[in-house]
Amino acid sequence: MHPADPRSNLWTHTAPPGPDCPALQGERAADVAVVGGGYTGLSAALHLAEGGADVVLLEAGQPGFGASGRNNGQVIPVYSRHSPDDAVATFGRERGERLNDMVAGSADLVFDLIRKHEIDCDASQEGWLQPAHRASRMRGIQSKHDQWAARGAPVEMFDAARAAELTGSPIYHGGWMHRSGGHIQPLSFSLGLARAAQAAGAAVHGDSPVLSIDREGDKWRLKVAGGVVRAEKVILATNGYTGNLFPSLRQTIIPLRSTHLATTVLGDNVARSILPGNHGLSDTRQALWAFRKDRFGRIVTTSAPVFTTGARDRMTTSTIKRLNIAFPQIERPEIEYVWEGIIAMTYERLPRYHELAGGIIAALGYSGRGIALGTAVGRMMAERALGKPASELALPAVPLKPWPMHDLVVPFSRTMAWYFKWRDSRD
Repeated sequence: MHPADPRSNLWTHTAPPGPDCPALQGERAADVAVVGGGYTGLSAALHLAEGGADVVLLEAGQPGFGASGRNNGQVIPVYSRHSPDDAVATFGRERGERLNDMVAGSADLVFDLIRKHEIDCDASQEGWLQPAHRASRMRGIQSKHDQWAARGAPVEMFDAARAAELTGSPIYHGGWMHRSGGHIQPLSFSLGLARAAQAAGAAVHGDSPVLSIDREGDKWRLKVAGGVVRAEKVILATNGYTGNLFPSLRQTIIPLRSTHLATTVLGDNVARSILPGNHGLSDTRQALWAFRKDRFGRIVTTSAPVFTTGARDRMTTSTIKRLNIAFPQIERPEIEYVWEGIIAMTYERLPRYHELAGGIIAALGYSGRGIALGTAVGRMMAERALGKPASELALPAVPLKPWPMHDLVVPFSRTMAWYFKWRDSRD
Protein backbone atom coordinates (compact mmCIF):
# COMPACT_ATOMS: atom_id res chain seq x y z
CA MET A 1 0.00 0.00 0.00
CA HIS A 2 1.36 3.43 -0.94
CA PRO A 3 2.19 5.72 2.04
CA ALA A 4 -0.12 8.39 0.58
CA ASP A 5 -3.11 6.04 0.78
CA PRO A 6 -5.22 7.04 3.83
CA ARG A 7 -5.48 3.37 4.76
CA SER A 8 -1.73 3.32 5.42
CA ASN A 9 -2.11 6.09 8.01
CA LEU A 10 -2.16 4.96 11.65
CA TRP A 11 -4.34 7.92 12.60
CA THR A 12 -7.06 6.90 10.11
CA HIS A 13 -7.50 3.68 12.08
CA THR A 14 -7.55 5.23 15.56
CA ALA A 15 -9.57 8.44 15.03
CA PRO A 16 -13.24 8.67 15.99
CA PRO A 17 -15.75 9.29 13.18
CA GLY A 18 -15.61 12.82 11.79
CA PRO A 19 -18.49 15.25 11.38
CA ASP A 20 -20.62 15.31 8.26
CA CYS A 21 -18.97 17.78 5.86
CA PRO A 22 -20.88 17.46 2.56
CA ALA A 23 -19.71 18.93 -0.71
CA LEU A 24 -20.98 22.42 -1.47
CA GLN A 25 -24.04 22.41 -3.74
CA GLY A 26 -25.60 25.54 -5.19
CA GLU A 27 -24.80 29.16 -4.47
CA ARG A 28 -23.90 30.58 -1.10
CA ALA A 29 -23.01 34.04 0.21
CA ALA A 30 -20.66 34.54 3.17
CA ASP A 31 -18.67 37.19 4.97
CA VAL A 32 -15.50 35.10 4.71
CA ALA A 33 -14.57 32.05 2.62
CA VAL A 34 -11.79 29.84 3.95
CA VAL A 35 -9.93 27.61 1.49
CA GLY A 36 -8.30 24.60 3.16
CA GLY A 37 -9.45 22.27 5.95
CA GLY A 38 -6.22 21.77 7.88
CA TYR A 39 -5.29 23.30 11.22
CA THR A 40 -4.98 26.85 9.87
CA GLY A 41 -8.25 26.87 7.96
CA LEU A 42 -10.24 25.08 10.67
CA SER A 43 -8.86 27.34 13.40
CA ALA A 44 -9.66 30.39 11.27
CA ALA A 45 -13.21 29.17 10.62
CA LEU A 46 -13.80 28.41 14.30
CA HIS A 47 -12.53 31.80 15.50
CA LEU A 48 -14.38 33.65 12.73
CA ALA A 49 -17.67 31.97 13.64
CA GLU A 50 -17.10 32.68 17.32
CA GLY A 51 -16.45 36.30 16.33
CA GLY A 52 -19.84 36.55 14.66
CA ALA A 53 -18.83 36.16 11.00
CA ASP A 54 -20.78 34.12 8.45
CA VAL A 55 -18.03 31.76 7.24
CA VAL A 56 -17.84 28.98 4.67
CA LEU A 57 -14.87 26.59 4.61
CA LEU A 58 -14.04 24.68 1.41
CA GLU A 59 -11.76 21.65 1.61
CA ALA A 60 -10.66 19.60 -1.41
CA GLY A 61 -10.82 16.32 0.52
CA GLN A 62 -12.21 16.05 4.04
CA PRO A 63 -10.97 17.99 7.10
CA GLY A 64 -7.53 16.73 8.06
CA PHE A 65 -6.98 14.99 4.72
CA GLY A 66 -3.59 16.68 4.16
CA ALA A 67 -0.63 16.91 6.50
CA SER A 68 -2.92 17.98 9.37
CA GLY A 69 -4.08 14.37 9.58
CA ARG A 70 -0.81 12.76 8.58
CA ASN A 71 1.92 14.13 10.85
CA ASN A 72 3.77 12.82 13.89
CA GLY A 73 1.38 14.52 16.30
CA GLN A 74 3.92 16.50 18.33
CA VAL A 75 2.77 19.94 19.55
CA ILE A 76 5.92 22.07 19.68
CA PRO A 77 5.83 25.76 20.73
CA VAL A 78 9.23 26.77 19.33
CA TYR A 79 10.67 27.50 15.89
CA SER A 80 12.05 24.62 13.81
CA ARG A 81 15.42 26.30 13.36
CA HIS A 82 15.49 29.75 14.93
CA SER A 83 15.66 31.22 18.40
CA PRO A 84 13.63 34.16 19.72
CA ASP A 85 16.53 36.56 19.18
CA ASP A 86 16.51 35.61 15.49
CA ALA A 87 12.87 36.71 15.19
CA VAL A 88 13.78 40.08 16.72
CA ALA A 89 16.73 40.44 14.34
CA THR A 90 14.49 39.61 11.36
CA PHE A 91 11.37 41.64 12.17
CA GLY A 92 12.55 44.24 14.67
CA ARG A 93 12.00 44.38 18.42
CA GLU A 94 8.23 45.00 18.52
CA ARG A 95 7.13 42.67 15.74
CA GLY A 96 9.73 40.04 16.60
CA GLU A 97 8.59 39.83 20.22
CA ARG A 98 4.97 39.77 19.11
CA LEU A 99 5.78 36.74 16.94
CA ASN A 100 7.70 35.15 19.82
CA ASP A 101 4.64 35.59 22.04
CA MET A 102 2.43 33.86 19.48
CA VAL A 103 4.86 30.95 19.09
CA ALA A 104 5.33 30.63 22.86
CA GLY A 105 1.57 30.42 23.41
CA SER A 106 0.79 28.21 20.42
CA ALA A 107 0.83 24.86 22.24
CA ASP A 108 -1.30 26.22 25.08
CA LEU A 109 -3.79 27.42 22.46
CA VAL A 110 -4.04 23.89 21.01
CA PHE A 111 -4.61 22.25 24.38
CA ASP A 112 -6.99 25.01 25.51
CA LEU A 113 -9.11 24.42 22.39
CA ILE A 114 -9.08 20.68 23.07
CA ARG A 115 -10.35 21.24 26.60
CA LYS A 116 -12.87 23.94 25.68
CA HIS A 117 -14.47 21.94 22.87
CA GLU A 118 -13.96 18.52 24.49
CA ILE A 119 -12.04 17.18 21.50
CA ASP A 120 -11.24 13.47 21.82
CA CYS A 121 -7.69 13.31 20.46
CA ASP A 122 -5.50 11.53 23.05
CA ALA A 123 -4.08 14.88 24.17
CA SER A 124 -0.99 14.77 26.39
CA GLN A 125 0.63 18.05 27.48
CA GLU A 126 3.51 16.56 29.45
CA GLY A 127 6.20 18.51 27.61
CA TRP A 128 8.48 18.32 24.57
CA LEU A 129 12.11 17.22 24.73
CA GLN A 130 15.02 18.19 22.50
CA PRO A 131 17.99 16.05 23.53
CA ALA A 132 21.48 16.51 22.04
CA HIS A 133 22.71 13.68 19.83
CA ARG A 134 26.27 15.03 20.10
CA ALA A 135 27.91 16.76 23.05
CA SER A 136 28.80 19.71 20.82
CA ARG A 137 25.08 20.44 20.27
CA MET A 138 24.58 21.29 23.94
CA ARG A 139 25.85 24.82 23.36
CA GLY A 140 23.08 25.60 20.88
CA ILE A 141 20.49 23.95 23.14
CA GLN A 142 21.64 26.07 26.08
CA SER A 143 21.27 29.23 23.98
CA LYS A 144 17.73 28.35 22.91
CA HIS A 145 16.79 27.47 26.47
CA ASP A 146 18.19 30.72 27.83
CA GLN A 147 16.42 32.86 25.24
CA TRP A 148 13.03 31.26 25.86
CA ALA A 149 13.57 31.29 29.64
CA ALA A 150 14.30 35.03 29.50
CA ARG A 151 10.82 35.44 27.97
CA GLY A 152 9.13 33.47 30.72
CA ALA A 153 8.66 30.13 28.92
CA PRO A 154 8.40 27.00 31.12
CA VAL A 155 11.71 25.45 30.06
CA GLU A 156 14.50 23.56 31.79
CA MET A 157 17.86 22.03 30.96
CA PHE A 158 18.81 18.44 31.78
CA ASP A 159 22.07 16.47 31.77
CA ALA A 160 22.92 13.10 30.24
CA ALA A 161 21.74 11.10 33.23
CA ARG A 162 18.42 12.89 33.27
CA ALA A 163 18.18 12.50 29.48
CA ALA A 164 18.37 8.74 29.89
CA GLU A 165 15.58 8.87 32.50
CA LEU A 166 13.30 11.09 30.42
CA THR A 167 13.81 9.40 27.06
CA GLY A 168 14.55 5.79 27.98
CA SER A 169 17.47 6.00 25.53
CA PRO A 170 21.20 5.73 26.36
CA ILE A 171 22.43 7.83 23.42
CA TYR A 172 21.83 11.46 24.46
CA HIS A 173 24.23 13.96 26.09
CA GLY A 174 21.61 16.15 27.76
CA GLY A 175 19.04 18.56 26.38
CA TRP A 176 16.17 20.86 27.20
CA MET A 177 12.47 20.55 27.83
CA HIS A 178 9.58 22.89 26.99
CA ARG A 179 6.84 21.97 29.44
CA SER A 180 3.92 23.42 27.44
CA GLY A 181 4.57 21.05 24.52
CA GLY A 182 3.12 17.60 24.10
CA HIS A 183 1.42 15.41 21.52
CA ILE A 184 -2.03 14.54 20.17
CA GLN A 185 -3.79 12.26 17.73
CA PRO A 186 -3.49 14.77 14.86
CA LEU A 187 -6.35 13.59 12.65
CA SER A 188 -8.70 13.47 15.63
CA PHE A 189 -7.75 17.06 16.48
CA SER A 190 -8.56 18.14 12.92
CA LEU A 191 -11.94 16.44 13.04
CA GLY A 192 -12.63 17.95 16.43
CA LEU A 193 -11.83 21.45 15.16
CA ALA A 194 -14.21 20.88 12.24
CA ARG A 195 -16.98 19.80 14.60
CA ALA A 196 -16.33 22.81 16.89
CA ALA A 197 -16.39 25.20 13.90
CA GLN A 198 -19.74 23.76 12.81
CA ALA A 199 -21.13 24.10 16.33
CA ALA A 200 -20.08 27.76 16.33
CA GLY A 201 -21.99 28.33 13.09
CA ALA A 202 -19.42 27.78 10.33
CA ALA A 203 -20.36 25.86 7.19
CA VAL A 204 -17.66 23.23 6.58
CA HIS A 205 -17.70 21.57 3.15
CA GLY A 206 -15.48 18.65 2.20
CA ASP A 207 -14.93 17.26 -1.29
CA SER A 208 -15.12 20.84 -2.58
CA PRO A 209 -11.85 21.80 -4.30
CA VAL A 210 -11.86 25.44 -5.35
CA LEU A 211 -11.47 25.69 -9.12
CA SER A 212 -11.17 29.46 -9.45
CA ILE A 213 -11.28 32.71 -7.50
CA ASP A 214 -12.42 35.80 -9.41
CA ARG A 215 -13.53 39.30 -8.58
CA GLU A 216 -17.24 39.91 -9.10
CA GLY A 217 -18.31 43.43 -8.17
CA ASP A 218 -17.39 44.05 -4.54
CA LYS A 219 -17.08 40.33 -3.68
CA TRP A 220 -14.90 37.37 -4.49
CA ARG A 221 -16.45 34.47 -6.41
CA LEU A 222 -15.13 31.01 -5.52
CA LYS A 223 -16.22 28.29 -7.90
CA VAL A 224 -16.33 24.59 -6.98
CA ALA A 225 -17.71 21.71 -9.03
CA GLY A 226 -21.11 21.85 -7.38
CA GLY A 227 -21.62 25.53 -6.78
CA VAL A 228 -20.32 29.00 -5.99
CA VAL A 229 -19.47 30.99 -2.85
CA ARG A 230 -19.47 34.77 -2.93
CA ALA A 231 -17.60 36.37 -0.06
CA GLU A 232 -16.22 39.74 0.90
CA LYS A 233 -12.99 38.21 2.20
CA VAL A 234 -10.99 35.05 1.48
CA ILE A 235 -8.49 33.18 3.64
CA LEU A 236 -6.13 30.82 1.80
CA ALA A 237 -4.93 28.10 4.18
CA THR A 238 -3.58 25.41 1.87
CA ASN A 239 0.07 25.28 3.07
CA GLY A 240 1.94 22.33 1.50
CA TYR A 241 -1.03 21.53 -0.77
CA THR A 242 -1.12 25.00 -2.34
CA GLY A 243 -2.02 24.70 -6.02
CA ASN A 244 -2.38 27.09 -8.92
CA LEU A 245 -5.16 29.39 -7.75
CA PHE A 246 -2.26 31.78 -7.14
CA PRO A 247 0.79 30.20 -8.85
CA SER A 248 3.21 32.72 -7.38
CA LEU A 249 2.02 31.72 -3.89
CA ARG A 250 2.72 28.04 -4.59
CA GLN A 251 6.23 28.97 -5.72
CA THR A 252 7.11 30.59 -2.38
CA ILE A 253 7.34 27.27 -0.54
CA ILE A 254 9.02 23.92 -1.01
CA PRO A 255 6.55 21.05 -0.47
CA LEU A 256 8.38 18.13 1.12
CA ARG A 257 7.17 14.61 1.82
CA SER A 258 7.31 13.89 5.53
CA THR A 259 7.03 10.16 6.18
CA HIS A 260 6.02 8.61 9.49
CA LEU A 261 6.23 5.06 10.75
CA ALA A 262 4.64 3.30 13.70
CA THR A 263 5.75 0.09 15.33
CA THR A 264 3.48 -2.70 16.38
CA VAL A 265 2.12 -2.32 19.92
CA LEU A 266 4.97 -2.91 22.36
CA GLY A 267 4.76 -5.03 25.47
CA ASP A 268 3.81 -3.10 28.60
CA ASN A 269 7.22 -3.30 30.27
CA VAL A 270 9.10 -2.13 27.17
CA ALA A 271 6.57 0.61 26.42
CA ARG A 272 6.84 1.95 29.98
CA SER A 273 10.64 2.18 29.65
CA ILE A 274 10.47 4.44 26.57
CA LEU A 275 9.54 8.08 27.15
CA PRO A 276 8.10 7.05 30.55
CA GLY A 277 6.69 10.53 31.20
CA ASN A 278 4.81 10.42 27.87
CA HIS A 279 6.83 13.30 26.41
CA GLY A 280 7.37 13.96 22.72
CA LEU A 281 10.98 13.98 21.49
CA SER A 282 12.71 15.64 18.53
CA ASP A 283 16.48 15.56 18.82
CA THR A 284 19.13 17.93 17.44
CA ARG A 285 19.70 16.12 14.17
CA GLN A 286 18.78 18.04 11.01
CA ALA A 287 17.82 14.69 9.47
CA LEU A 288 15.38 14.48 12.32
CA TRP A 289 14.98 11.67 14.81
CA ALA A 290 11.55 12.21 16.39
CA PHE A 291 9.74 9.78 18.69
CA ARG A 292 6.52 9.66 20.68
CA LYS A 293 4.14 6.95 21.86
CA ASP A 294 0.50 6.59 20.93
CA ARG A 295 -2.07 5.57 23.52
CA PHE A 296 -1.78 1.90 22.61
CA GLY A 297 1.98 1.67 23.16
CA ARG A 298 3.30 2.05 19.62
CA ILE A 299 6.39 4.15 18.91
CA VAL A 300 5.70 6.73 16.21
CA THR A 301 8.74 8.12 14.42
CA THR A 302 9.60 10.22 11.37
CA SER A 303 11.70 9.81 8.24
CA ALA A 304 12.45 11.74 5.05
CA PRO A 305 12.98 9.66 1.90
CA VAL A 306 15.18 11.01 -0.87
CA PHE A 307 13.56 8.89 -3.60
CA THR A 308 10.01 7.56 -3.63
CA THR A 309 10.67 4.31 -5.53
CA GLY A 310 11.10 1.55 -2.98
CA ALA A 311 10.97 4.12 -0.18
CA ARG A 312 8.67 2.07 2.04
CA ASP A 313 11.05 -0.88 2.30
CA ARG A 314 14.13 1.35 2.68
CA MET A 315 12.53 3.44 5.40
CA THR A 316 11.30 0.37 7.24
CA THR A 317 14.82 -1.05 7.27
CA SER A 318 16.47 2.24 8.28
CA THR A 319 13.86 2.88 10.98
CA ILE A 320 14.41 -0.53 12.55
CA LYS A 321 18.15 0.27 12.68
CA ARG A 322 17.37 3.67 14.23
CA LEU A 323 15.14 2.09 16.87
CA ASN A 324 17.83 -0.49 17.67
CA ILE A 325 20.25 2.37 18.38
CA ALA A 326 17.87 4.66 20.25
CA PHE A 327 15.89 2.05 22.20
CA PRO A 328 17.80 -1.25 22.33
CA GLN A 329 15.30 -2.60 24.88
CA ILE A 330 12.80 -3.15 22.05
CA GLU A 331 15.10 -5.92 20.73
CA ARG A 332 13.17 -6.82 17.55
CA PRO A 333 11.07 -3.82 16.50
CA GLU A 334 8.46 -4.37 13.82
CA ILE A 335 6.88 -1.64 11.68
CA GLU A 336 3.09 -1.77 11.29
CA TYR A 337 2.23 1.52 9.55
CA VAL A 338 4.05 3.75 7.03
CA TRP A 339 2.39 6.95 5.79
CA GLU A 340 3.24 10.39 4.45
CA GLY A 341 2.02 13.97 4.24
CA ILE A 342 3.26 17.14 2.58
CA ILE A 343 4.78 19.90 4.70
CA ALA A 344 5.66 23.38 3.45
CA MET A 345 9.16 24.73 3.99
CA THR A 346 10.23 28.33 3.51
CA TYR A 347 13.79 29.38 2.77
CA GLU A 348 14.27 30.94 6.20
CA ARG A 349 12.13 28.30 8.03
CA LEU A 350 9.77 31.00 9.29
CA PRO A 351 6.06 31.17 8.41
CA ARG A 352 4.91 33.79 5.93
CA TYR A 353 1.79 35.92 5.89
CA HIS A 354 0.61 37.61 2.67
CA GLU A 355 -2.10 40.07 1.73
CA LEU A 356 -2.52 39.08 -1.90
CA ALA A 357 -5.32 41.36 -3.07
CA GLY A 358 -8.15 43.38 -1.58
CA GLY A 359 -9.63 41.03 0.99
CA ILE A 360 -7.54 37.92 0.17
CA ILE A 361 -4.99 36.84 2.78
CA ALA A 362 -2.78 33.76 3.00
CA ALA A 363 -0.33 32.16 5.42
CA LEU A 364 1.85 29.10 4.95
CA GLY A 365 5.29 27.59 5.53
CA TYR A 366 5.26 26.19 9.08
CA SER A 367 8.34 24.06 8.34
CA GLY A 368 7.35 21.13 10.54
CA ARG A 369 5.62 23.06 13.33
CA GLY A 370 2.15 23.02 11.84
CA ILE A 371 0.02 21.75 14.72
CA ALA A 372 0.81 24.54 17.17
CA LEU A 373 1.83 27.28 14.78
CA GLY A 374 -0.83 26.59 12.13
CA THR A 375 -3.56 26.70 14.77
CA ALA A 376 -2.24 30.00 16.12
CA VAL A 377 -1.86 31.55 12.66
CA GLY A 378 -5.43 30.51 11.83
CA ARG A 379 -6.66 32.50 14.81
CA MET A 380 -4.49 35.44 13.74
CA MET A 381 -5.98 35.45 10.24
CA ALA A 382 -9.49 35.30 11.69
CA GLU A 383 -8.63 38.41 13.71
CA ARG A 384 -7.45 40.12 10.55
CA ALA A 385 -10.62 39.20 8.64
CA LEU A 386 -12.67 40.52 11.55
CA GLY A 387 -10.98 43.90 11.23
CA LYS A 388 -7.77 43.86 13.25
CA PRO A 389 -5.18 46.17 11.63
CA ALA A 390 -2.35 44.40 9.82
CA SER A 391 0.15 46.44 11.83
CA GLU A 392 -1.04 44.72 15.02
CA LEU A 393 -0.67 41.12 13.80
CA ALA A 394 2.02 38.80 15.11
CA LEU A 395 3.25 38.10 11.57
CA PRO A 396 4.01 41.06 9.30
CA ALA A 397 2.65 40.87 5.77
CA VAL A 398 5.49 40.31 3.29
CA PRO A 399 5.58 40.41 -0.52
CA LEU A 400 5.51 37.14 -2.42
CA LYS A 401 9.02 35.86 -3.11
CA PRO A 402 8.81 32.90 -5.51
CA TRP A 403 11.80 30.58 -5.60
CA PRO A 404 13.83 30.98 -8.81
CA MET A 405 13.44 27.86 -10.97
CA HIS A 406 10.95 26.50 -8.44
CA ASP A 407 10.10 23.35 -10.41
CA LEU A 408 13.78 22.36 -10.37
CA VAL A 409 14.38 23.31 -6.76
CA VAL A 410 11.59 21.05 -5.44
CA PRO A 411 13.08 17.68 -6.54
CA PHE A 412 16.61 18.85 -5.73
CA SER A 413 15.58 19.76 -2.18
CA ARG A 414 14.86 16.13 -1.38
CA THR A 415 18.52 15.27 -1.82
CA MET A 416 19.36 17.64 1.04
CA ALA A 417 18.66 14.73 3.38
CA TRP A 418 22.12 13.39 2.50
CA TYR A 419 23.69 16.73 3.37
CA PHE A 420 21.80 16.91 6.66
CA LYS A 421 22.97 13.43 7.66
CA TRP A 422 26.57 14.47 6.92
CA ARG A 423 26.13 17.59 9.04
CA ASP A 424 24.63 15.55 11.86
CA SER A 425 27.80 13.45 12.03
CA ARG A 426 30.01 16.51 12.54
CA ASP A 427 30.60 18.95 15.39
